[in-house]
Amino acid sequence: MVRIWLVIVMVCSAQAASAELNSLFPRTASAPEIATRASLFVANTQTGFFAPSPEPTLPTPTMQGTGDAPVDHLLSLIARAEAGSAGYNAVQHGARVKPSQLPTAMTLGEIYQWIAETPGQPHAIGRYQFIPSTLRRVAAERGFGPETQFTPGVQDALAVVLLEDAGLSRFQAGELDRRGFMNNLARIWAGLPLPNGRSYYEGHAGNSATMTWAAFDGGMARIWGG
Repeated sequence: MVRIWLVIVMVCSAQAASAELNSLFPRTASAPEIATRASLFVANTQTGFFAPSPEPTLPTPTMQGTGDAPVDHLLSLIARAEAGSAGYNAVQHGARVKPSQLPTAMTLGEIYQWIAETPGQPHAIGRYQFIPSTLRRVAAERGFGPETQFTPGVQDALAVVLLEDAGLSRFQAGELDRRGFMNNLARIWAGLPLPNGRSYYEGHAGNSATMTWAAFDGGMARIWGG
């Protein structure tokens, strides 16, 4: 009888020890150790050490008219006189029939069609107010066909052709002084003034200078110094 009681006591003690052992290593999903390890791989980028990396941010392309090079600042100065706040989507205010789309959404072919279908009105367009004959010429020099979209980058590239017409390379090489270069620019863009403050095209088709000579000269001095 004593032996039977002894066996019962031993069995009960073993069960209690097993229960205590199990309580030290819980196997449920809510166990703190498992939760802590899982938190290292959560998708939350604020807390996970191995969370998925965010999508890389691609650099925004710098267009010629919006960078920090002297030519960029010159293009912005010209645009201030020519297009004002409308920028790349400017259309000559005297145009009675405007394009059905914003200029930057149009192809050169669509612009040519708008010009052809609306005779007897001004057609200067874009940040640099290209007139029809000039637009066709500089587009041909750049190799831009009718399918080319009139994007900001395309407009800047076309305007650089006109800067070269005005003597940009000679000016940068010291072969043309600033005043001479400015006079040449004023012969291309009607909104820019001559030293007398008037447009080279004053009164022609309603043209007049839109900035003073002091503003033009001061802007050039800030860009190139002197």
